[in-house]
Amino acid sequence: MTETDAPELNDAAAATPGETLMLERFLPYRLSVLSNTVSKAIAKLYADRFGITIPEWRVMAVLGRFGPSSAAEICKATAMDKVQVSRALQRLSESRLVTRRTDKVDRRRAMVAMTPKGRTVYDEIVPLALSREEILLQGLSRDEQTQLDALLNKLATRAETLAGE
Repeated sequence: MTETDAPELNDAAAATPGETLMLERFLPYRLSVLSNTVSKAIAKLYADRFGITIPEWRVMAVLGRFGPSSAAEICKATAMDKVQVSRALQRLSESRLVTRRTDKVDRRRAMVAMTPKGRTVYDEIVPLALSREEILLQGLSRDEQTQLDALLNKLATRAETLAGE
């Protein structure tokens, strides 16, 4: 089936009455479990050492990649909800890993940035996270890694379309 032959998202077949959902084969469930498992494996490396949770690391990863950002931008980049981001920012601020300052252009908005201490922690975690990613990907050939990347991009695009409906 080509992409053009694929059914529209809103044309999905309805489940028949009494049909059983095979959870272990259900793609959203499998992706969620995989994501949680990988995140927990990486979190073991920095949780004890730095006292950082998975949501806090995701915030720091966004700041490390994109620089100072608003909470809304962090929510969008991480797909975390406002409450998770707010709690992570609060803890990171209390740990003096990030600072919040009023945006000079839009005074209603606060910008979050890593402190020098936060940058040091980030710089220590990144190699650990990348090494875990490398170990995970060693189970795939180069071609499979390229194909996985392309498939994840396609699924992300379809998911965004589905979320927008």
